[in-house]
Amino acid sequence: MGEQKVSALVTGGAASAGPPLGPALGPLGVNIMEVIKAINDKTKDFEGMKVPVTVVVDGDTKKYEIEIGIPSASALIMKEAGIQKGSGASGTEWAGDVTMDSIIKVANTKLEKSYASSLKSVVKTIVGTCVALGVKVEGKTPKEITVEINDGKWDEKFQ
Repeated sequence: MGEQKVSALVTGGAASAGPPLGPALGPLGVNIMEVIKAINDKTKDFEGMKVPVTVVVDGDTKKYEIEIGIPSASALIMKEAGIQKGSGASGTEWAGDVTMDSIIKVANTKLEKSYASSLKSVVKTIVGTCVALGVKVEGKTPKEITVEINDGKWDEKFQ
């Protein structure tokens, strides 16, 4: 039978045996509840966020591996800002505010999976995501912060 892969977007820490996972895992002969529990353990840090998950099942031995992806930058920023959704009118309305430390935390989460050479360049991308969400950084607009980053004002934080 070989390897079978089941991929789905699940809510961190809240996957269930219902669709999309249960029906897909059922025919593969694994203990569904066991797999779901393992997924929830691995995704509990991303509570409330959509997390890409892939379950790889060996059709012969029924052994499985669970690969957890990283939620989108926007999901991570919203979690840091403590908001459920971005501002509907970004640029004029602000939905939240995060610290540079939060931005760096998100950037570090993403850095492992990105091809960027430096934390600084990932930070700029994450700040760019804040524009779309209507989230300020350190009380300033993402545009103002980007200027400061380019001017080297935050460099000691990126070491």
